[in-house]
Amino acid sequence: MKIRLPSLLLALAIAAVSAAHAAKPNIILIAADDLGYADIGVHGCKEFATPNIDSLAKNGLRFAAGYATSAVCAPSRAGFLSGRYQDHFGFQGNPKHGASDWGLPLDERTIADRLKTAGYKTAAFGKWHLGEKPEQHPMSRGFDEYFGFLAGMHDYFKAEDPNWGAIMRGREKAELKEYLTFAIAKEACGFIERQKDAPFFIYLAFNAPHTPSQAPEDYLKKAAHIADKQRQTYAAMVMALDDSIGRVLKTLREKGLEENTLIFFLSDNGGPLIKGSAPNGSRNDPLRGGKLQMWEGGIRVPFMIQWKGHLPAGKTIAEPVISLDIQPTACAAAGVETKPEWKLDGLNLLPLLEGKAEHLARTDLFWKFGNDQFAIRGGDWKLVKVHADKGLFNLPKDISETTDRTAEQGKLAEDLKARWDVWETKNPTVNLKVAAEKKGKEQ
Repeated sequence: MKIRLPSLLLALAIAAVSAAHAAKPNIILIAADDLGYADIGVHGCKEFATPNIDSLAKNGLRFAAGYATSAVCAPSRAGFLSGRYQDHFGFQGNPKHGASDWGLPLDERTIADRLKTAGYKTAAFGKWHLGEKPEQHPMSRGFDEYFGFLAGMHDYFKAEDPNWGAIMRGREKAELKEYLTFAIAKEACGFIERQKDAPFFIYLAFNAPHTPSQAPEDYLKKAAHIADKQRQTYAAMVMALDDSIGRVLKTLREKGLEENTLIFFLSDNGGPLIKGSAPNGSRNDPLRGGKLQMWEGGIRVPFMIQWKGHLPAGKTIAEPVISLDIQPTACAAAGVETKPEWKLDGLNLLPLLEGKAEHLARTDLFWKFGNDQFAIRGGDWKLVKVHADKGLFNLPKDISETTDRTAEQGKLAEDLKARWDVWETKNPTVNLKVAAEKKGKEQ
């Protein structure tokens, strides 16, 4: 049988495109909201089970010292979606629902922007919290599809939350026919099932287990052995979250995509423990403090990466990493060259994870929250100030930050503070929250 040359060339071209798609991994970034450090099985939780989250550590790598860039929701998300310290563009607080123009600055490119230019189909499902104006909408920030809510929290059973707005599909209001955590997972599974012609990137931003404390009745029954009612509801919410993540993993397996999918999992900050932080019954043992604080309990989070067949399984990484590393790592896996003008603050983790490098080429990690909290981690040491309390701690020996070593390591404390001060010079003096609220009052 003769094959015409144009037809043969077309077939070869299609085959080449298909091979290119197969070479690019699908990428999923799963973010939990206000999940306690101690509240997953691989971190020692015995009160309730999280087998699907634990499986990401079993089949991938767990970071024992994995950090978020902030101890509060929106700044943390601005950091890991942009790949830059959010402090560089003045994003230090949570936008209020409907508040003026405050959101992720329009000149900041997201990970979805980067991957979309490489041929990825992109989708965001769940909590946004980075601006509610049309130009700040996820579909204006690199995402092809969106289902979720734009504010910082939402009722788990109602499509229209009187305090926090509507559930959205794209730019239109949508129905909510089931528990919100399940609905978010269902949307992600549907997107996976529809993708055939291009690799995909999913930002799967669950709002669980953030308040309001609401859980399906059958999950509350699974947590009935927990006496504290708030903790009981929280446990039910985390188990529902875990099952929803399991549903996504199952869909990947059924579609034969699991081994060609790079999965990141983390919480946006530590569990909220203090008044004003939306306490939800979480625990951060053995870490000190929680959400809204620069103690380890506010910024050290559950953090895992799975890429079956490409990265080791069941390994724990002691090297400190931060959510800023997600974008350069994803870009490297996707074959996207990161450019100096992007000014990314994170590092590509693949050489470390693949055993090609013993350590990351990074000296320090930095944090700032308001005008009276800061932290810097340099190697094993962390210098931190939380309001009037401050100290220098050797974290591998004192993960709970109980023994201040400033008196015996005064020069080291001075050096760390000087390095933080240099970093701080890169940050604007105007906080976007203050500027936006001022603009809103003027309008």
